[in-house]
Amino acid sequence: MVMNNRFISIDAFRALTMLLMIFVNDLWTLHDIPQWLGHADAQEDRLGFSDIIFPAFLFIVGLSVPIAIDSRLNSPWSIQQHILWRGFALLAMGFFHYNLENYSNEALLPKGVWEILLTVAFFLVWLDYSEWKEKTALVLKGAGILLLVGLSVVYQGQYDNGPWMQPGWWGILGLIGWTYMVVSSVYLWSRGDLRIQYVAFGAFVFLNCAEALDMLSFLSGVKQYVWLVGDGSMPAMAMAGIITVIRYRRDGARSRSFWTFVVISSVVLIAFGFLTRQVWEISKIRATPSWTVICTGISTAAFALVVFITDVKGIVKWYQLIKPAGMVTLTCYLLPYIHGGLFQLVDIRLPLFLRTGSIGLIKSLVFAWLIIAIAGWLKKKRIALKV
Repeated sequence: MVMNNRFISIDAFRALTMLLMIFVNDLWTLHDIPQWLGHADAQEDRLGFSDIIFPAFLFIVGLSVPIAIDSRLNSPWSIQQHILWRGFALLAMGFFHYNLENYSNEALLPKGVWEILLTVAFFLVWLDYSEWKEKTALVLKGAGILLLVGLSVVYQGQYDNGPWMQPGWWGILGLIGWTYMVVSSVYLWSRGDLRIQYVAFGAFVFLNCAEALDMLSFLSGVKQYVWLVGDGSMPAMAMAGIITVIRYRRDGARSRSFWTFVVISSVVLIAFGFLTRQVWEISKIRATPSWTVICTGISTAAFALVVFITDVKGIVKWYQLIKPAGMVTLTCYLLPYIHGGLFQLVDIRLPLFLRTGSIGLIKSLVFAWLIIAIAGWLKKKRIALKV
């Protein structure tokens, strides 16, 4: 179903994924909850529920690429510049978030203050100023940039080679940024040729497998400078989203060919992942090929389910409850950092019974919905991020 030039099924899937991302990121505050809900440890051969959420988001990145690019294919260089700018914005935010994880308690500013100011700076720099006066926008952007510079100067981290900010694994937003730049560039310069998208997906999965089998050790000198995030796993997930949305738009939600594609691809990917599990195990932290393809198959099937609900059956009223998460997703992702900063500054905790077991899970789900509701309210006040 298309409304106002947007695919409701894609926005709804994005909103559900964002809701679940906020939910699982809050699970650390709870006690006595099922182990399967959390992330598997690095050395475990296991897939936790939390381990499938980030892959779903990467899949959604792929779903969005053709829709964003196709209308402007007549000016590929300007699109490439836009891709690089959006990627840089995500990398910058991811860089700061990575360093936030390693913030020292001996720094000039308390970690909570630094975290809140960092989030405020992100809003100032990357706010959607399309409905603001140009001079006001320039002043606020400038203030945000100066604030980021100031936060960099006063930063003190817990690193062996110095206290200053330094690159690492780039954080969730940075990984999304790298993935977005790679798959968007492939789609752009191949002009959306479906055959090339299949080849690219296969190449990324092959790279992921080859790295897991230690076949690429001869490239160790290159990998420290130029490499694909997740050894190709993350671009593979996003490329699967691109392929799926091409088929979705071409064949239609009610066509037999689309549903045949969905069923076959989901079954093949999940089966391949479990059949090869004994070779490289299932691990998000190690980005193993089994994790890559199983999560890709799950994302494909989950998106198809949302398509069936929204496009085939026309059931869309439920989406209104979480709509901001599908429209201003980055705002929803960053708002919990304000809460996190305040949480560190003010030693106030909910009673233990509200953070335990089933009641605790309901608490985290309500928290996720409240974040989305706040993001929707801010959007009405013209406060929403856009990169």
